[in-house]
Amino acid sequence: MRKYLFSLLAVLLPIIGFAQDKGIDEKVNDAFMPIATWWEGFILTSVPIAGLDVPIVVILLVIGATFFTLYFKVPSITKFPTAINTVRGKYVDIEKHGVDKLYDNDEALAEEDILDTIRDESAHGEVSHFQALATAVSGTVGLGNIAGVAVAIAMGGPGATFWMIICGLLGMSTKFVECTLGVKYRDVGDDGTIYGGPMYYLSKGLKATGKAGLGKVLAVLFAILCVGASFGGGNAFQSNQATVQISSLMGLEGGASGTIIGVIMAVLVGIVIIGGIKRIAKITEKVVPFMAGIYILAALVIIFANYQYIDDAFGLIIEGAFTPMAGLGGFMGVLIVGFQRAAFSNEAGAGSAAIAHSAVRTKYPASEGVVALLEPFIDTVVICTMTALVIIFFNIDGANMQSVFTYGAVEGSNVMINATGEQIGGVDLTSIAFDSVIPGFSYVLTIAIVLFAFSTMISWSYYGLQSWKYLFGRGKTADMVYKILFLLFVVIGAAATLDAVIKFSDAMILALVFPNMIGLLLLFPKVREEMKRYLDAIAIKKEALEEGHEDITKHM
Repeated sequence: MRKYLFSLLAVLLPIIGFAQDKGIDEKVNDAFMPIATWWEGFILTSVPIAGLDVPIVVILLVIGATFFTLYFKVPSITKFPTAINTVRGKYVDIEKHGVDKLYDNDEALAEEDILDTIRDESAHGEVSHFQALATAVSGTVGLGNIAGVAVAIAMGGPGATFWMIICGLLGMSTKFVECTLGVKYRDVGDDGTIYGGPMYYLSKGLKATGKAGLGKVLAVLFAILCVGASFGGGNAFQSNQATVQISSLMGLEGGASGTIIGVIMAVLVGIVIIGGIKRIAKITEKVVPFMAGIYILAALVIIFANYQYIDDAFGLIIEGAFTPMAGLGGFMGVLIVGFQRAAFSNEAGAGSAAIAHSAVRTKYPASEGVVALLEPFIDTVVICTMTALVIIFFNIDGANMQSVFTYGAVEGSNVMINATGEQIGGVDLTSIAFDSVIPGFSYVLTIAIVLFAFSTMISWSYYGLQSWKYLFGRGKTADMVYKILFLLFVVIGAAATLDAVIKFSDAMILALVFPNMIGLLLLFPKVREEMKRYLDAIAIKKEALEEGHEDITKHM
């Protein structure tokens, strides 16, 4: 590890020296903007629908998520209790050892078996359900919920919130499908290390259905795009918004401040990502609940403080979803903004979370699929909605219900404009909204934002590294090259502007949808088989307990 840190410092220290040039941030942004603009235009290729250009990727997301929701009989509702019980560890015994061995075969529970040692016979996997969920949630519950919601509302008004919620509910079904497949088709190394994600279920799963060539092409394409997404949405966007908040709080402007903050963050991230998924899981299972708790508590304080406006806020959300204000591109314009920001926030359909979930300890792939459907609910339905309410309350004049800010005033922009003409967007808008009710909360929010950014970056470093390994092998040298590149993008993101980073990040994450969704639409019958197998196992355990078997979960 010491060797890795020396290598990291050797690369980053010259950047600190170079950063003394007062124009370094602008130079980085000027170089980055043309690339971001071209890539965004390419990925968001549109087709005309109802007089509006609708990105093909949004159509694919909506159609796929809707189909899975109907095919699996609305798992966001019907499988929700099973998901909660699975995370709680109610079925950990059968997930590790198989229901037949524990509850359908008396010899397996003979006197010579010591219940306290049965856990040593565990299935392949590196992390628990909760750790896998925390790692994946840390990759989604982050600045997409703070800055991303502000961007959505600035562009599409309150109505964009409605479509973010709908996208989140539909996305629960997509997450269920992709994470079940992620566990089913994962690779297990000789040392027990897990390698999983869309790269593997695209190649192995489609090969099993006689589409080996297509599967290989889609797997390689996904891996390439996932590496890019880890540099963009999972990295540059996070460091950018964390830097904005830190700079604002400390009164830093221009010069090399962004680059220097980026270098500091890169060093801290580098210390963690060297340790791999086990260290990442240990960090995220502690950081995610803590930072999410702080943020949710503050949001609830503001919501209850404005309880008299809750019905008005939801009225604006619903009204704006179907009768948007002029200049926002009409109904389809608001829908697209909502779905695009929700897709960036919860990543349902992108397949990235399946990489983290693949590392779980279980014999039943569907057990992790049901756990994964909790992510879009936590991320988009709960936290994004809370953020949206805080911003909408801030934009309501209690006396006459008139907006303090003008929604969508700058067409195609990520900002809102106040009465004095000042443009405010992204994390700044959310910070001001919180500060208006809880004076000084911007300091607490800065800590939360940095933690959000930090946890998202370390989770996405794992996603990108797994894809890198798929492309270039599992050697230490290849790993080191990726980690250095990843840390360089921490610095680039900190130095670039929000518009440039948003363009690149959106396009990179949305690009993953193309290869991933094609695979999901071809492999979904396998998910149905796995779900039946898991539910049957739960039923056998329940029947066995009713017949007098001991529940060994309490011994594990």
